Amino acid sequence: MDLVPALREPLKKVLGPATAKVMAEHLGLHTVGDLLHHYPRRYEERGQLTHLADLPMDEHVTVVAQVADARLHTFASSKAPRGKGQRLEVTITDGSGRLQLVFFGNGVHKPHKELLPGTRAMFSGKVSVFNRRLQLAHPAYELLRGGDDDGADSVESWAGALIPLYPATAKLESWKIGKAIQTVLPSAQEAVDPLPDSLREGRGLVSLPEALLKIHRPHTKADVEDARARLKWDEAFVLQVALARRRHAETQLPAVPRKPSPDGLLAAFDDRLPFTLTDGQRKVSREIFDDLATDHPMHRLLQGEVGSGKTLVALRAMLAVVDAGGQAVMLAPTEVLAQQHHRSIVEMMGELAEGGMLGGAEHATKVALLTGSMGAAARRHALLDLATGEAGIAIGTHALIEDKVQFHDLGLVVVDEQHRFGVEQRDALRGKGKQPPHLLVMTATPIPRTVAMTVFGDLETSVLDQLPAGRSPIASHVVPAADKPHFLARAWERVREEVSAGHQAYVVCPRIGDEEDAPKKDTSKKGAEQPPGGDADKRPPLAVLEVAEQLAKGPLQGLGVEVLHGRMQPDDKDAVMRRFTAGETDVLVATTVIEVGVNVPNATAMVIMDADRFGVSQLHQLRGRVGRGSAPGLCLLVSEMPEASPARQRLAAVAGTLDGFELSRIDLEQRREGDVLGQAQSGARTSLRVLAVIEDEEIIAEARQEAAAVVAADPELTGLPGLRTALDSLLDEEREQYLEKG
Repeated sequence: MDLVPALREPLKKVLGPATAKVMAEHLGLHTVGDLLHHYPRRYEERGQLTHLADLPMDEHVTVVAQVADARLHTFASSKAPRGKGQRLEVTITDGSGRLQLVFFGNGVHKPHKELLPGTRAMFSGKVSVFNRRLQLAHPAYELLRGGDDDGADSVESWAGALIPLYPATAKLESWKIGKAIQTVLPSAQEAVDPLPDSLREGRGLVSLPEALLKIHRPHTKADVEDARARLKWDEAFVLQVALARRRHAETQLPAVPRKPSPDGLLAAFDDRLPFTLTDGQRKVSREIFDDLATDHPMHRLLQGEVGSGKTLVALRAMLAVVDAGGQAVMLAPTEVLAQQHHRSIVEMMGELAEGGMLGGAEHATKVALLTGSMGAAARRHALLDLATGEAGIAIGTHALIEDKVQFHDLGLVVVDEQHRFGVEQRDALRGKGKQPPHLLVMTATPIPRTVAMTVFGDLETSVLDQLPAGRSPIASHVVPAADKPHFLARAWERVREEVSAGHQAYVVCPRIGDEEDAPKKDTSKKGAEQPPGGDADKRPPLAVLEVAEQLAKGPLQGLGVEVLHGRMQPDDKDAVMRRFTAGETDVLVATTVIEVGVNVPNATAMVIMDADRFGVSQLHQLRGRVGRGSAPGLCLLVSEMPEASPARQRLAAVAGTLDGFELSRIDLEQRREGDVLGQAQSGARTSLRVLAVIEDEEIIAEARQEAAAVVAADPELTGLPGLRTALDSLLDEEREQYLEKG
């Protein structure tokens, strides 16, 4: 039975096809329920005027203000009848600032009659500049009279009422959305409450119909607070229930338990380690081994600081599975990283990676590498080793997912850098096991706890926040190239000093430089992510090929300078990395292809050009490539942006702390949350409307606990039809598939 037929009513039936079409195309709203959940962005008190002093340029705004002056100008025009054109200039004020409105041609008649001095109205339009003054050209407006159209409100109640201002577009002003919502608001009474009564009453939350009425037609600010508190719980709880059901479903799937032998491959590997594991590595390994020993698939997220030893923890898990007769695969996002992982794992394992070879140790296995660019013979050999089980460990790129790749007994899938793989790719690899393999997802980007609960909530989480002994500190500084060019000259001197001391350096640029038409803005990522706030200036971003040439002929003349970027041939990339790793190259000028996983302990310095074009977490990742040995690291963030700009503030934040979890919070606070969640969720619902994943951490944590309890007691939610309905609207077919594959 459909519990909410009124809320599923198409908008075209209620508002007419023209309005419904605009709402669907520009706001993604299709049903009455969609419209009721399009909440006001903020509220304006009718008795108060908006601040005009801080209007953003080139943005569509809605302001409440009073007409101070209106003047009609007539001028010669070839387009107007009898050669006379008209322009109406209206000045509005809110006490803090003034703004000019301008109307032309036939559009002046109505505002000329209505926008008289003293009139108060809502105005909506795009802020532009003319003759060095801010203006709105041909704004839409709505007069604010002393009562509603039906005269029901007194002037006194009108003055104190709250005007909801909705997320709007140029095609659909806030007050038009407001009027449409008033039309459908009676349907809110039919909204079925997804929260269990005990939860709602225990936390003192209003009902869903009451919350919808109060968010759209509040009488007081307390009404808005009541509504938002309730609606935040809806968003947090329904999403957490979806994730809790996914976790519960995982526990119902069969998997082969994988317990390491007490004197097998893992024990032999641990015996040859030249260092002791950190407490954090031991704790996280125990969590993983406990999961691997169960008869349902592990579903775990391993996140940690740059350089905290996640790869070692993952390798120990892979060895445990090989010990238990299975195979393990590590999926890396790039060939450079796959080759790097293969090299470092073979190096760490030594003779334990020489299974079936002369000189191989007793418990040894093979470590196969599989990438898209391998030669046919090497590829055939690797495929055979995987199919027969000779290779207990496989490392590769998406080439591992192809139909031709068969495993003898796939027991564990390790996905490195989760956010770079689509859900379908992970699912394809997991489908290659006789039973669902265990899954370990690694991310080197520290994630705030709330994002982990919201985005990766169907995974259990392990955190490595302790750096291994011997890791060196990294000094970070902003180099203001525009204000103080001699600082940049000093940066190159520091690079020369590091090389003279026997070390090596990276120089990172946001662009490659072999594009046919250099972009006016940074569209290259590939390399740099465009940071929030639009701070990047109009000149093209600095490019690897150009910077390398300038450095080799100029400040780094005489040093061994090489380039590395994503469009090089795989063999060439590998050769460059091998030379750099071996210490044969002094300076590597690269794109962000070196961002993750590249481990050259002798590299101590990094200069990031146009650092303001990179995001906070990306800068932290890049910085993690230095200071990996016994010598201290140095990271220089070069920017031509002015000191007061948001871009420079971001760089100062990165330079100010090495704590990736703290930086991830800063990153999230500076971005639109939907973007962050959208990048990570890859198909799951991102439209958190009132829930803020940083400030509402407590709600999310409590909702996760409540959801787990509800699902444990009633996995099918048979006693909670309202919750089932809310889940249905959250999880359309595509999102359901996302969670199924998670």
